[in-house]
Amino acid sequence: MDETALLAACKQHHGYQTPHLNQTLYCNFKGFGSLACLEAYTGLRALFLEGNALESTAGLPPLPELRCLFLQQNLLRTLTPGSLAAQPRLTYLNLSGNQLRGLEGLEGCGALCTLLAADNCLAEAAALDPLVEGCPALETLDLQNNKLEGGEAVLAACARLPALKCLYLKGNPLVSSMRSYRKATIAAIPTLTYLDDRPVFEVERLSAEAWCA
Repeated sequence: MDETALLAACKQHHGYQTPHLNQTLYCNFKGFGSLACLEAYTGLRALFLEGNALESTAGLPPLPELRCLFLQQNLLRTLTPGSLAAQPRLTYLNLSGNQLRGLEGLEGCGALCTLLAADNCLAEAAALDPLVEGCPALETLDLQNNKLEGGEAVLAACARLPALKCLYLKGNPLVSSMRSYRKATIAAIPTLTYLDDRPVFEVERLSAEAWCA
C-alpha cells in the first residue's frame, strides 16, 4: 500500500484525488500486506480493506470521522494496540474470517456498537475480556464458527456487556456441550433481544428464567 495505489483506488471508484475529501475508500481485494499512507484521508467514514493479506492493524492512523471499518477475510493474527482505539467514532467493525486468538486491541473502542468476529480462532472466555473492559456501547456481537468452549464463562463475559442486544454463537463447541443452550443463554443475558437465528420474545425470556431458577 502506497500513495499511488490509494489514489488509483480513489480514481477507480470515482473518488477525489485530494485525499481528505473522500468519505469512502475501497481498498478491498488489492493484495495489500500492510497499511500505510492513510494519514491524509482524514475525512473517511468507511474504509474497506477486506480480502487482502493484512496480518495486523499496524499503520492505521487516527481517522477522526471513521465510522465503519471492514477487515474481514485477511490474515489478522493481532490487533495492534491503540490503532483501533484511536478511531473515536468507530461504530462498526468487521473482523470475520481472520486468525485472531484474542481481541486485545479493542480496549478503548468506546463508540463500537457492532463487532463481527466470526470464523476466527477464539477459544476461551478470556478472549472476550477486551470487550468487557473497553466496549460499553457494544450492541451486536457475532462470534459464530470460532472454537469457544466453557459456556458458562463465555456467557458470564457477555453478560458484562451492558448494551448487548444481538448475540451469535452458533458453530462453537459450547453450543452442543451446554445443557439447553438457548434457555441458559437467554437467562444469563437479560438484555438480549436476538440470539443466533431468531428474536428473543418476552414469553421465551420468562420461560428461560423460570427454567434456570
